[in-house]
Amino acid sequence: MAGVSSGMLISNVSFLRKPQFCTSLKPKSTISDLTFLTSQLSGINISSSVLSISSKPISVPSKPSPFPVARRICPFTGKKSNKANKVSHSNHKTKRLQFVNLQYKRVWWEAGKRYVKLRLSTKALKTIEKNGLDAVAKKAGIDLSKE
Repeated sequence: MAGVSSGMLISNVSFLRKPQFCTSLKPKSTISDLTFLTSQLSGINISSSVLSISSKPISVPSKPSPFPVARRICPFTGKKSNKANKVSHSNHKTKRLQFVNLQYKRVWWEAGKRYVKLRLSTKALKTIEKNGLDAVAKKAGIDLSKE
């Protein structure tokens, strides 16, 4: 029985040889057959000469949001969020952000004789009350006429 099993092993070893590659193989399809393909998943048209993107990709919404996202930075003082740790009772620390106290406020602009609606920090509000809107805006480099 040992001789029969060893003979089976020798006959089965032939499939483990490296395959012989022939250099005379020709591709089944040519470039002219593959000139234009459409990818259904990403909305990209693939061409053999130029890669072009379709007008409406699937992943991007068709309409932009009506309200732009405002950054949490005061334009007058330059204050922005602070990275800090949230500390639990067991002294476990978790990263968090301490945001600036930004408020929407209508401020009277004396030079323009009108109200200007601004999003500013409470620290900037105190500075405006002390020094005046024109002085603080000039120091920050903000043009109030276009706002």
